[in-house]
Amino acid sequence: MLTLIDAGVKTKEAWEVLKSGLRQLGYGPEDVEQVVLTHHHPDHTGLVDEFPRAQYISGDEGLQPWLMRDETYLQRYEQFFYDLFNQCSIPEEYHNALHGLRAPLVYSGIGELTTPLHEGENLPGHPGWEVIETKGHAQTHLSFWRPQSGVLVGGDHLLHHISPNPLIEPGNPRPKPLLQYRENVRKCVGLGVSQVLPGHGRCFSDVRETTDKQLKKQEERADQVLKLLHQKALTPFDICRAIFPRQYEKQLNLTMSETLGQIDFLEDQGLIQPLEDQKLIYQAIPVSQ
Repeated sequence: MLTLIDAGVKTKEAWEVLKSGLRQLGYGPEDVEQVVLTHHHPDHTGLVDEFPRAQYISGDEGLQPWLMRDETYLQRYEQFFYDLFNQCSIPEEYHNALHGLRAPLVYSGIGELTTPLHEGENLPGHPGWEVIETKGHAQTHLSFWRPQSGVLVGGDHLLHHISPNPLIEPGNPRPKPLLQYRENVRKCVGLGVSQVLPGHGRCFSDVRETTDKQLKKQEERADQVLKLLHQKALTPFDICRAIFPRQYEKQLNLTMSETLGQIDFLEDQGLIQPLEDQKLIYQAIPVSQ
C-alpha cells in the first residue's frame, strides 16, 4: 500500500511541490492509496482531497469534524474561545482576533476519516510501524514509530529548529497542552527514538539533546512568569502582555496559548494558584506556604 503521511497546505505551490516529490520517487497522485494525517492543522491536511484512488484517510478520530466542516463543532469551538477570552480578562478591543478563527480552513482539505487510529496499533498497511499518541501541539496529534529502526515520523511534535507551540483547544475539562507536550516528548525519548522525520525543517538524530534544550527553555520562560506573580497577582492577559510585549497584539491567539501553557505548568508544580473561578487571576504561592 502506498501511503502519504500528511498532505501539505492547499495552495497551488504546495500541490506542484508535492507532485514533483512523488514524481522523483516514480509515483503520481493517482498511485496514493492511503493518506495518513498526523493532526488537523491546515498545513498538514490541505491537499487530502487531491488523491483520486486513496481509499483510506487515517488519523486521530478528532480529525473528523475538521475534515467534514462540522458546523456544530465549529460553533462550539468558536464559543469556547469567546468564553476563554472573557475568563482571561482580555479587553473587548482585542476580541477581533476571534473573528478569524475559521480563516485557516480555506487552506485545509475536505474529506472523511475512514480509519481512526489509536496508540499501540500498527499503521494500516505497514506492519512494524506503531501509532504513538503525541498530544500537545494539537489534540489530534499522532506520530508513527518503527522500533526496528528507531525512526519516528513526528509531524509537528518534535522539530529541530523550534519547540512547537502547544495550542489551547476546547475540552471539558480544558486540555493542558504544554503538560501533554512535555509528557509525550519524554515518552518518545524513552522509546529510544534515534531519528526524527519532522513535518517542518530537517531530519535529525540528536533527539535527546534537542528536546532537553527545548524543555529547559520552556522552564526558563515559566520562571519569568513566576517572578511576575511573586510581585503581584495577575490575569492571564496581564502575563501575556508582560512576556510577549512585542508580539501579543499581532499574534494574540498564539501568545495566549503559550501563556496559559506556562500557567498550567506552574500550577501543576504547585507554585501558583488561582484567586477566582469566573475571572482567572493568579498569584504565586509563598515559599513558606
